[in-house]
Amino acid sequence: MSYMAASVLNMPLIWLIAMIALLVVEAAVPGLISIWFALGALAALISALLGAATWLQVVWFLVVSIVALCFTRPLARKYINSRIVPTNADMLVGKECIVRERIDNVAGTGAVAVDGKVWSARTAADGMPAEPGDVMRVLCIEGVKLIVTAPAEK
Repeated sequence: MSYMAASVLNMPLIWLIAMIALLVVEAAVPGLISIWFALGALAALISALLGAATWLQVVWFLVVSIVALCFTRPLARKYINSRIVPTNADMLVGKECIVRERIDNVAGTGAVAVDGKVWSARTAADGMPAEPGDVMRVLCIEGVKLIVTAPAEK
């Protein structure tokens, strides 16, 4: 038996090993990483068992892997990322707050009250000071400081 014939006879075994290795990686790592390529290896394994040429097996592997990736990845991301729950602090974004201590970005001072708690605060990129009693809106949280802006601004 020639070297070429021996390698062709081993292709089903190679695809089976590749598929098992990809499934082990998928099981060991959180998130979806290699399931698409395991499906491609399964398609290549089936084509190898049916006697397809090696180049055709590789084409089947690539086509099935890419198609599976393109069609299922967005769906998988939607369901995996849907489990993210905002923290209590994240729930402050978009709420109105009252300035308790003058906000001055240059001096590094300022505090606001929101939901009954007082937070250190800075104004948004424009850096305009805010006076006690002003109503502001929380844009985001950077570290332990709320970044706020006047409610009319976006």
